[in-house]
Amino acid sequence: MTNIFRISLITSAVMVSFSAMSALPQGYPADYQKVVDGAKKEGKVVVYSTTDTKAAGPLIKGFESTYPGIKVEYNDMNSTELYNRYISEQASGGGSGDVVWSSSMDTALKLATDYAQPYKSPEQGQLPKWAVWSDKAYGTTYEPVVFIYNKRLIPAADVPDSHTALAKLIASQTDKFKGKVTTYDIEKSGLGFMLSVQDSKADPNYFKTLTDVAKGGLTVQSSTGTMMERVSSGENLIGFNILGSYAEARAKTDPSLGISYPKDYTLVLSRVSFISQQAQNSNAAKLWLDYVLSEKGQSILANQADIPSIRNDIEGNNDIDGMTKRLGKALKPIPVDETLLEYLQPKKRLDYIKQWRAAAAK
Repeated sequence: MTNIFRISLITSAVMVSFSAMSALPQGYPADYQKVVDGAKKEGKVVVYSTTDTKAAGPLIKGFESTYPGIKVEYNDMNSTELYNRYISEQASGGGSGDVVWSSSMDTALKLATDYAQPYKSPEQGQLPKWAVWSDKAYGTTYEPVVFIYNKRLIPAADVPDSHTALAKLIASQTDKFKGKVTTYDIEKSGLGFMLSVQDSKADPNYFKTLTDVAKGGLTVQSSTGTMMERVSSGENLIGFNILGSYAEARAKTDPSLGISYPKDYTLVLSRVSFISQQAQNSNAAKLWLDYVLSEKGQSILANQADIPSIRNDIEGNNDIDGMTKRLGKALKPIPVDETLLEYLQPKKRLDYIKQWRAAAAK
């Protein structure tokens, strides 16, 4: 064997080795390469999500760029549709999502208790303890829940900065706000139901507050997009229990849409994700989840998708540190734990909906 040929072989081996190692995220264990290799053989990951495809676009692009040859089949649906579809597919044993990623934290955790495969992400140490459940379900975002209002039709001096102020504003001007207040339909939206329950836990006077807020009559919807559109057009004047991430993204290009962060308490939602026990693309699912939780993935969410990061080491102010500096003790993160499941018991859920409808005059 000539020296030139020997050097060429050594160089090729080094290049192959470097190529393999370069696919590993920094700080990950060496045996993670097996996950990467397995994912490349699978060639795709199927994601069931409530996050809008447009908002998730930069994340999908970043993932496919980082791992060429692994495609993301992204299915965007509302929380109730996701829950029902996933359960039906699990029961039938057919194809389904490899990964679930839902803003409806309670129904997502319910699915995780029944269908998630255990997986300890290498990114777990970068997350708050309340955001990880049993090495199965992970909180992936840190999203304050806000009020929105029409800036053209509500004077700055009237903009409410607390739930009590919102109730007083509407109760004092019932004619102005008649049919002009919007929120989630808690029977059609899993997210809306979960946020209402969390309100009732945060505020002992929640149902009285809701009665005052509903004095002008509530217009309920099943999606954030519809509520923002109606408030922006003036068809509605104000909305509550809106995901701040979507509102902030829209407000950048919509001068009519105002946002208020309640100072008495601000619920913080974290989109819950888990890997399906029967994932057909299990390695690619692990790769996707880890990417979503990684500094790179979280930076894309925070700075390109306007969805606040669950980490505290992301450049800019759209992470836990940035939100804490802005809202301090008002922030009330909803933990990813069994307390989410309490109101999913059929009788308790039905009783709660009846109480809500009575207070909201629905």
